[in-house]
Amino acid sequence: MADNSVYRVTELIGVSSKSWEDAAQNAIETAARTLEDLRIAEVVKLDVTIDKGKVTGYRARLNVSFKYRSES
Repeated sequence: MADNSVYRVTELIGVSSKSWEDAAQNAIETAARTLEDLRIAEVVKLDVTIDKGKVTGYRARLNVSFKYRSES
């Protein structure tokens, strides 16, 4: 039988002073504390914050999907 699942895609923005990878991980780990069954995260944009000519922060924008719980 086919899987009749429903998924939601939502946008998250993770922030880090260390790296884009750390920013993405921060976003996923924070979301995972309240959302269940996270499936896929797609990085859609990376950017940095700059202060006085120096990179001071990294931001990763992610589209994350999670599965809605079915009532059984």
